[in-house]
Amino acid sequence: MPTIIEVAAMAGVSTATVSRVLSRPEQVSAETRRHVLEIVRSSGYTPNVAARSLRTLRAAKILLTVPDISNTFFASVIRGAEEAARDTGYAVVVGDTRHDPEVEDQYADMLSRREVDGLIFLGHRLPASLGPLLARKGAAAPIVNGCEYSPDLGVPSVHIDNAAAGADAIDHLIALGHRTIGIVTGTGISPISRDRLAGAIDAAHRAGLRDGLHVRVGDYSAGSAVAPTRELLACNVTAIFCFSDEMAMGALSAIGDAGLSCPRDVSVIGFDDLPLARYFQPPLTTIAQPKGMIGRRAVELLVDVLRGIDGPRKQVTLRHELVVRHSTAAPDRS
Repeated sequence: MPTIIEVAAMAGVSTATVSRVLSRPEQVSAETRRHVLEIVRSSGYTPNVAARSLRTLRAAKILLTVPDISNTFFASVIRGAEEAARDTGYAVVVGDTRHDPEVEDQYADMLSRREVDGLIFLGHRLPASLGPLLARKGAAAPIVNGCEYSPDLGVPSVHIDNAAAGADAIDHLIALGHRTIGIVTGTGISPISRDRLAGAIDAAHRAGLRDGLHVRVGDYSAGSAVAPTRELLACNVTAIFCFSDEMAMGALSAIGDAGLSCPRDVSVIGFDDLPLARYFQPPLTTIAQPKGMIGRRAVELLVDVLRGIDGPRKQVTLRHELVVRHSTAAPDRS
């Protein structure tokens, strides 16, 4: 494996330039950066992260915590974060908190002990142990939130407009002619669940159909939507909006168990656009989130903080998209 001196010689630059490309790429011109990175890749050079950490007091690691690693939504977010982290000389450490505040605090302690340089958390809670750090450092605290935006968190965040997305789903169903619509939300403590429901209710209000909404609660998992769907079918809904694609899968199962079909008897719309959503039977209409971009932008925000780039706490709102497939159709008036 070549040394940094050999890489610099092959690239025709100084060792300092190679080091900056790998640790402070914004200080190097784009042309030089591309040239050096190509030499790094072709030569197989690997930086000595341990030695670099001792010199710079950096762990060169970012901690990313997810509330449920078994949820496939987070896999795409993690991939986007890892790609962005590699581009900026960091590795990603992933922690599964399982919605447990104690586990969240245990992972957050890694930041306090400087085992990692920064934290991206994809849940709705700021770990309690980080409160003093945030109060002391303010916008310089290396903490970023992804997905579950709440202004009360007081940290940079990357998210979509969940209220607008909820409204888009209901507007789609109303435009198809549905007047009695079921909703299966996520947990009430989740800001994104509250925002999606608020948007859905606003859309129904605008159409004069607020009384046509029937709301039940799930927890984003497929199994949690089965019993609520049965209750909604008893209310004679002609469409169901689930706040995750996994819950939409549970809803489709309950509809089939009731001897009904989708979309002939009941339309179903999900949320997230998981990779398998297009292979559901029928292919699922859903709200697509830019999952990989959420992870990438969260890392970029965090790296800006770590590099001391001044500015107010950034709240990045990414675009969502209504993806219409075959699980939604006009209600069967017969």
